[in-house]
Amino acid sequence: MTNLNNREKAFEEKFQHDEELRFKTEARRNKLLGLWAAELMGMTGEAASEYAASVVKADLAEPGEDDVKRKVLKDLQDHNVDKSEHQVIRQMADLMAEAKKQLMEQ
Repeated sequence: MTNLNNREKAFEEKFQHDEELRFKTEARRNKLLGLWAAELMGMTGEAASEYAASVVKADLAEPGEDDVKRKVLKDLQDHNVDKSEHQVIRQMADLMAEAKKQLMEQ
């Protein structure tokens, strides 16, 4: 019975670790996305960092990543930056890979 309990605990710990890693990766991706969008909108320095933080916070509005995509698309449109939904989705995918790479290097 102890062996079964140890195995169950190991699965729970792995699940928790995987979820933490997923959360950190998505947060990193969102920050990178925010910096990318900020640059397209002509923001630099502190303004770009603040915008990137707002993109990270936007992900907490609802489950999934649609809230982030909608925010970035709307902000780009408000600043007359010509990017399609497909382009933002593609950038999100590319930056997810970059975020994973960055976290693995830490």
